[in-house]
Amino acid sequence: MQAVLMMRKDSCYCLKAFVLLVISIWCLEVGSTDVQTSLPGQLKFAHVIYRHGDRMPVDPYPTDPWNDRKYWPTGWGQLTNRGKLQHYELGKWLRKRYSSLLDTKYDNEQIYVQSTDVERTLMSAESNLAGLYEPVGDDVWNAQIKWQPIPVHTVPEKEDAIVAAKAPCPAFEYYLENFMNSEKYRSLLARYKNLFDYLSNNSGRAVQTFIDAQYLNNTLFIETLYNRTLPVWAQKVYGSPDLTFISNFAFSINTHTRKLARLKTGPLLKDVLNRFEIKHKKQLKPDRNVFIYSAHDTTVANLLNTLKLFQFHSPPYTACILLELRVDDKDTPFVSVFYKNTTAEPLPMNIPGCGISCPLAKMFELYEEVLPENWVDECKRSTLTMTYEEANLGAATGILIGIIAILLLASYGLMIYYRRRDYKMHNSYAQMA
Repeated sequence: MQAVLMMRKDSCYCLKAFVLLVISIWCLEVGSTDVQTSLPGQLKFAHVIYRHGDRMPVDPYPTDPWNDRKYWPTGWGQLTNRGKLQHYELGKWLRKRYSSLLDTKYDNEQIYVQSTDVERTLMSAESNLAGLYEPVGDDVWNAQIKWQPIPVHTVPEKEDAIVAAKAPCPAFEYYLENFMNSEKYRSLLARYKNLFDYLSNNSGRAVQTFIDAQYLNNTLFIETLYNRTLPVWAQKVYGSPDLTFISNFAFSINTHTRKLARLKTGPLLKDVLNRFEIKHKKQLKPDRNVFIYSAHDTTVANLLNTLKLFQFHSPPYTACILLELRVDDKDTPFVSVFYKNTTAEPLPMNIPGCGISCPLAKMFELYEEVLPENWVDECKRSTLTMTYEEANLGAATGILIGIIAILLLASYGLMIYYRRRDYKMHNSYAQMA
């Protein structure tokens, strides 16, 4: 039985390899036709959103035979040398693609880099910039080091509503809970219950959701990548259609509905589109040409899903979304979206209802439902969306009674005040007479 499973697994890997080969060849052919030159207008601005590079497992499962730091080159969740090199190469690729937007010498008024406040994304951004800006001319400060320090900006995750998307948002949590209680979600959970139970029983950790399964699958992926032999129980399911599906599906959950997308990734998309508009109006100060966001696989998946461009998959290391602004000879701004994952050149994405080159004004129309007007206000929960327990109506009623009592006392006090004043005024007039 085990031999049959291994044969099926080998066949699956061969099929995947063949598909990747076909895609790679197709992408090279597309790249040879130079999609960029066929797009209307001149490139004026670019937003780059990428995932960090290769890393170590974040949190190995309890029964993991490789759950010991001595087996790994660096700490849990940390960027590896392989990951640094991946981003260094991506930085060199970005240098070629955006040579018309960025001088070879670093200029802080041409580029801005923001990262989530996580070590692997900060280090990825620094590695990327090492490839993007190898020091030349006056930037050379040490002839023996082909590197220069370039700022990478960040904010604490719990304050970051744009890149990390982890700033508190009660309304998002409410709609997420609603989705997880929906018939669609629960039916999927029931469909894969046996697999969840199997993973829980063998890993020593409760696997109750798709995201739980995705975390475990990611650990197995890294261990396979580093030639660590998986336990027999894991070999039976890793790479299987079911585990692959539930792991990929997990990346769609936080933006599965338009309300969820609006609150989770709406701030990022709005940030990009608004900056495009400001750039086109020549009001961007400093008048930068490139913005880079160093983030995670979830960031990439969430943005693609919010744009209605996501096909179930796990965004690989250095997966990169390029949103580019071009302006034609009539001064009309157009937006194009490219996705570079494992391919040599990025794939042009077909924006729903608009094609691969979409007028900026049309982008605002197409995605109006996911662009929050005031994210902070929209994240607040109103009592109309709360259950009795959540709203704590008993306490609310007590507060209301207290307010009414205070108002009544205030009214009574004012009545006494005016009655006394009238009495004094009456006496004064009597004395005057």
